[in-house]
Amino acid sequence: MQKIDERRQETPGLTNEMKNKPDHGEQSYQGHERLRGKAALITGGDSGIGRAIAIAYAREGADVAISYLAEEEEDAQETARWVREAGRRVLLLPGDITSEQHCRTMIERAFSEFGRLDVLVNNAAYQMTHQKIEEFSSEEWDHTFRTNIYAMFYLSKAALPRMQQGGAIINTASVQAYQPNGMLLAYATTKGAIVTFSKALSELAVKQGVRVNVVAPGPVWTPLIPSTMPKEKVENFGKNDMFERPAQPAELAPAYVFLATPDSSYVTGSVMDLTGGKMLP
Repeated sequence: MQKIDERRQETPGLTNEMKNKPDHGEQSYQGHERLRGKAALITGGDSGIGRAIAIAYAREGADVAISYLAEEEEDAQETARWVREAGRRVLLLPGDITSEQHCRTMIERAFSEFGRLDVLVNNAAYQMTHQKIEEFSSEEWDHTFRTNIYAMFYLSKAALPRMQQGGAIINTASVQAYQPNGMLLAYATTKGAIVTFSKALSELAVKQGVRVNVVAPGPVWTPLIPSTMPKEKVENFGKNDMFERPAQPAELAPAYVFLATPDSSYVTGSVMDLTGGKMLP
């Protein structure tokens, strides 16, 4: 099997600096107006899975708000360009989602700009790899939880009371929630928490007609990989799966579309397996 030749980046990583650019569906995704008149907020919408979702939602007719870190501005502007090309409005929301105040502000701005929020996609995540538990600092552990699970709580708490019947909250977990790797101890632990959080929240949200579901990807080729994993892991990323390769973000976007539309009206509290054959329990 051919190794992936990719240069190392500093976290959080940028798409433009990748030698092997991910496919976000720029040339392939075709919309069918399934989200016409809707509005969505996507965290981590600047690159990777988030960019693929933003492109798909825009081509399905939705206006899109994109949350990202200030240092990811270049990627965010590229995502915004694709949203505008689809003829939809885009709202750029740079900032740190570990701040509850910033999360509340994002929800306020989305409602102010679009007049509604139909879909909240909690997709942003932080990870770092280590070989021993003592290499995980308390600060890094805290930052991983604040990015991956606290922000999800902050945003859902601010958005859910104002969302209308038919709305959807979609949270990105990972195969790591079920088949955790020790070198991703902090990340894997938060992904397990996301599954439990989502299932519990679905019981509360269904009372107002909002569905809460989870997408659990396997290995996906994004800037997160060359900016957080050792060289040998990057070179062989995804090679042990059935397809012997990582997924491209474009291959995941249709699942997020399905879970946002009335096509999934009887689906809540569920985890969608997009692991390339790893088969979640």
